[in-house]
Amino acid sequence: MGSPDIEDRVISLGDGLAAIPERLLLAHARGEVLFICGAGVSSPAGLPDFRQLVLAVYANLDSVVHSVLASLPNGVCNQWQANCEGLTERQTAEVKRFIAGDYDLVLGMLERRLDDKTRGDSQVRREVAACLRSGGSKPAPIHRALMRLADRGGAKTIVTTNFDLLLEKASQRLRSPVQTYALGSIPRPSRQIEFSGVLHIHGALDRDPSRTSELVLSDQDFGEFYLRRRVVPDFIYDAARLFHLVLVGYSANDPPMRYLLNAVAADGTRFDDLKERFTFFGTTSPDPVSLEDWRARGITPIHYDSNSYHSTLLQTLERWSKLSAINGSKITIDSELRRIVKTTRAAAAEPDRDLFDHLFRRSNESERARLASLVSRAKADINWLDAIVKVGSERERGWKS
Repeated sequence: MGSPDIEDRVISLGDGLAAIPERLLLAHARGEVLFICGAGVSSPAGLPDFRQLVLAVYANLDSVVHSVLASLPNGVCNQWQANCEGLTERQTAEVKRFIAGDYDLVLGMLERRLDDKTRGDSQVRREVAACLRSGGSKPAPIHRALMRLADRGGAKTIVTTNFDLLLEKASQRLRSPVQTYALGSIPRPSRQIEFSGVLHIHGALDRDPSRTSELVLSDQDFGEFYLRRRVVPDFIYDAARLFHLVLVGYSANDPPMRYLLNAVAADGTRFDDLKERFTFFGTTSPDPVSLEDWRARGITPIHYDSNSYHSTLLQTLERWSKLSAINGSKITIDSELRRIVKTTRAAAAEPDRDLFDHLFRRSNESERARLASLVSRAKADINWLDAIVKVGSERERGWKS
């Protein structure tokens, strides 16, 4: 049997790590990948997801409703019957929306009930800002890994729906500070170096705690920026034409994800020039139905084992960043090649053979020559050298050296 076509080939960057489609790894080596980060990225730093954020807001603004919401198991569905005795009709409606997972609508309903209208200095928005500012202030390892992967070759660009500034802080710790852009100030997607920075498509907390921030938080905000002004959908569509979008830190039912998916899927049915979109999707056990759910939404899932607090995701991203063709560690890359060629190609494990070929396939001519010299000096089996020649003669569809 011949080797699988590049469209189907996956590469394991290490034992137990997520298998990544090689077409995505090659696109990243060309600087054609854009990561989009959700709440799951900031959870390791101590910040809440959308559900936890809503609970924290109610804890301080409506303790009666909070006692009902806090008693609900995580993951309840619409059929769950909560005890709403003693609540008003408006409060009961908020509880039902919470059970349905419509957290943006819940905050909008609460804001309209307490403040009568949506505005930047509402009680709800002050509580959201206070909750996020009181959470984790130090970036987690996943932030640093993503900022390394965000390097397109001369420009670091990453998109987030989070309001926190942890990606910026991670970049500062890597001694490569980046600019912050939010909503209307976000540059239009392009492959130019000017398209760079941390792009907060749902807004960002102001660095000055005394100032209010424009945030896409409630149902009205999503309607404003996705439907009326179309700020976010237009950005996503332009980005999806130029880059392979990779979603990290989302579940399929997150309110931001529903809006993002709708924005991309709607254009995907009308235009054929959108690049493939991917998501890292973790489960504690095999779940083929959920994988198909992602595919049906126009997203290619990259599955990983989410046990041990999603440590496999972190390890996969860190490993990818160390082996990156753009700014990876040459020491790590060279060490991997020396390790692989210690055995004959026939005796090597298939993942090692695939990784070996990939490291050459993604390289430009000068890097390929350097790696070939390294392998030769390591007294590699002749079949490894033959593989280098074979990879060098390939004319893979869509791949340019």
